[in-house]
Amino acid sequence: MKDGSKKISCMGVVGDGCGGGREFIVEDGKLFAYDALSKKSITLLKGIKNAQNISKKSCILTIECRDEVFEFDLSLMKKNLI
Repeated sequence: MKDGSKKISCMGVVGDGCGGGREFIVEDGKLFAYDALSKKSITLLKGIKNAQNISKKSCILTIECRDEVFEFDLSLMKKNLI
């Protein structure tokens, strides 16, 4: 993997806001949303370095990296530092 990070993912729970039923994956410095029904994925964000954990609550993905923690708001499609 180009940025030294491993593949990490979490599942969106149906009924829990944006992205229910989709898998959110960080791999090779990119955040993807994968839909198992359509078997399609889309890139949501690039340039993620050393991701170590990802979690989802409602429309917010929290991505923990070695040097920063940030949120990605699925309803706004926007990265927010925390």
